[in-house]
Amino acid sequence: QVQLVESGGGLVQAGGSLRLSCASSGRTFSSYIRGWFRQAPGKEREFVAAITWSRGNTYYADSVKGRFTISKDNAKNTVYLQMNNLKPEDTAVYYCAARDEYYGLNTAPISWAYWGQGTQVTVSS
Repeated sequence: QVQLVESGGGLVQAGGSLRLSCASSGRTFSSYIRGWFRQAPGKEREFVAAITWSRGNTYYADSVKGRFTISKDNAKNTVYLQMNNLKPEDTAVYYCAARDEYYGLNTAPISWAYWGQGTQVTVSS
């Protein structure tokens, strides 16, 4: 059984930083894309960032480019999302996800097979 577990959320002031972690268990992800999504109250879930497990290629939503960095630790089977210069509009529940790399990147949430339970990030102004 696949499990993705997020951690690292919390409350931070605008301009501050947080680092989210997503640990996986149950199977290896050597050929998977690992990603982060977020969902704010009353809004649809949206793509934030992704990284290919095999080559470490990274992808970002325009809204977070230059502020967020996605990375991975193969030995720990863990993906990180370093979030800097946070803004109130970054407030959301953040979810990690995984999909088969063979099919390439698809930013639509419905196309991702595995999901974590989410972690709350709140940015105060």
